[in-house]
Amino acid sequence: GNTDIYTLDVATQRRSRLTSAPSIETAPSFSPDGRQIVFESDRSGSQQLYVMPATGGQPRRISFGPGRYGTPVWSPRGDFIAFTKQNAGRFHIGVMRADGSAERLLTASFLDEGPTWSPNGRVLMFTRESAGAEGRPALFSVDISGRNLRRVPTETAASDPAWSPLLP
Repeated sequence: GNTDIYTLDVATQRRSRLTSAPSIETAPSFSPDGRQIVFESDRSGSQQLYVMPATGGQPRRISFGPGRYGTPVWSPRGDFIAFTKQNAGRFHIGVMRADGSAERLLTASFLDEGPTWSPNGRVLMFTRESAGAEGRPALFSVDISGRNLRRVPTETAASDPAWSPLLP
């Protein structure tokens, strides 16, 4: 089957269908200004990233490398998109400019997934699992240059990180 991207006006309960391709389209993320949506789709035959107006319109493909792209999320300023990429048996956390240019892979591991942006847009936190029976999920952070990869200490296995907003 296929899945599509919709928006829902909570006040009126009006639902608007944004995509209608015979493909799987998931993981939408709004740009900070609310004007665009990035999402993953296999409409090209492989899982890639697309951007479209939040009001509807023609999606524009922004990823073109080998492998499967997923879980896209806009940076707080809207200038970058972070994503997960699976290629050659490894998972990566990467970033690209909002137009798809300047793709950089920041990590490579058995399973890195689910990037989330720090409020200042300089650091990504994500979940990493190691191979084997002892592979428990852990939180890691890396800056957007790919430096300062660090495990975030937790007392138990941890996944799905979220940042609190900056306080005034």
